[in-house]
Amino acid sequence: MTKTLINVTPVILCGGSGTRLWPLSRTGFPKQFLVLSGTTSLFQQAFERLNGLAAPDINIGETLVVTNEEHRFLVLDQLREFYQVSASLLLEPEARNTAPALTLAALQAMDNDQDPILVVSPADQTVQDGDAFTKALQNGVRVAATGAIVILGITPDKPETGFGYIKREGLAGANGEYKVAQFAEKPDLATAQTYLESGDYSWNSGMFIVRASIWLKALKHFRVDIFESTSNAFINSLRDNLFVRPDSTLFADIPSESVDYAVMEKCPASDFPIKVVSLDAGWNDLGAWDAVWQVSEQDANGNVSNGDTMLENTSNTLINASHRLVSAIGVSNLVIIETADAVLVTDRNASQDVKKIVNRLEIQKREERALHRKVSRPWGWYDTIDVGERFKVKRIQVNPGASLSLQKHSKRAEHWVVVTGIAEVTCGSKVITLHENESTYIPLGETHRLANTSDMPLEIIEVQSGTYLGEDDIIRFDDSYGRKL
Repeated sequence: MTKTLINVTPVILCGGSGTRLWPLSRTGFPKQFLVLSGTTSLFQQAFERLNGLAAPDINIGETLVVTNEEHRFLVLDQLREFYQVSASLLLEPEARNTAPALTLAALQAMDNDQDPILVVSPADQTVQDGDAFTKALQNGVRVAATGAIVILGITPDKPETGFGYIKREGLAGANGEYKVAQFAEKPDLATAQTYLESGDYSWNSGMFIVRASIWLKALKHFRVDIFESTSNAFINSLRDNLFVRPDSTLFADIPSESVDYAVMEKCPASDFPIKVVSLDAGWNDLGAWDAVWQVSEQDANGNVSNGDTMLENTSNTLINASHRLVSAIGVSNLVIIETADAVLVTDRNASQDVKKIVNRLEIQKREERALHRKVSRPWGWYDTIDVGERFKVKRIQVNPGASLSLQKHSKRAEHWVVVTGIAEVTCGSKVITLHENESTYIPLGETHRLANTSDMPLEIIEVQSGTYLGEDDIIRFDDSYGRKL
């Protein structure tokens, strides 16, 4: 007798504000896109894990990535390594928390008269035991196929006060699932210790497994306002190749709410069965730099170092050097993070307080809050290498076949020098070709475009001069990447 094939749609919630792992993560480059170990980012690792759930009774379909409009090209760039796997991007015009994000995915999954099981995971977690992860989620899929909502509960190994908890009850089912008795908020230390000792509690991982139609039915029952407003924004979506863009005006009317508060915590004792499947796979949500130290490979002195570092009489310290030599002598229990434009030094036990620095950067409207010195763009990247009174110098690389938007600036002029490659330059009504060591001048207020029509990268040095040099001094007339004109 053959088993019924269960169709699964992986869903990756790829939001994030880039605060907890600052200065390596920024608003424009949050932690899920960081490579903290190995050669792939946290987002890429989540993508691989969810697409590795296939089994004789489980079929994996197209992956749905719910992300911010601003991060769409970061996602696409990191998906290029998975050319054999299909994915669609649901682009939120602004953050509305996880309940609307999951609802968008459920609506998209059912768009072609399908009703798959959604396996939902944040993009910014790490797992050390891939086999245990796969087995737990496969069991969760089989439970969800019976009509239950399934949540992955992390087996606790300490009295953690930073997570919400799930209490289970009764006997385990055929796939190791338990009935959820209740959800508990983040406890104080004494309460967390009693949870640990009871053996009936697990940490809430933020990973869920649910059939698309059941999620929508539960949401409509508990929070019809979120269901209706999200559905309205989705119905009026614009579709552009891999991108699905909900209507931005209607999206702004959606209440901001988490999956837990909107639905999950209301399910126990309701008509919607909710089960928990235990996950013991070296899971971590990397909520602070101390967590990164905990999950990273340490040397004999407990140190984790990346980049160009020299350590002397140093222990239990995390050092990340991105652009220059970083040395540490006679210290312990520190986090030292160096980037091109910012350095963080903190006691490991105080690394949760990084958000306080980020809040101050936000209040002062400093660029270090949002962007790195080197900024990825859909056409390539730029690196701001010097800034002074009335001038800014950038190193710019344009990918083969790519071009910047047709644009002009009202407060600055630009000089371009080609370092490598061939540049096609539009300046007013003229189109010229520049080779290595050739240059041109873009007057203030002139319409212009930089393009690379060759099959090799183009690199230029740009010198801006003017009264204002902010990135918002731009008027676009034509853009290949769907950015606002």
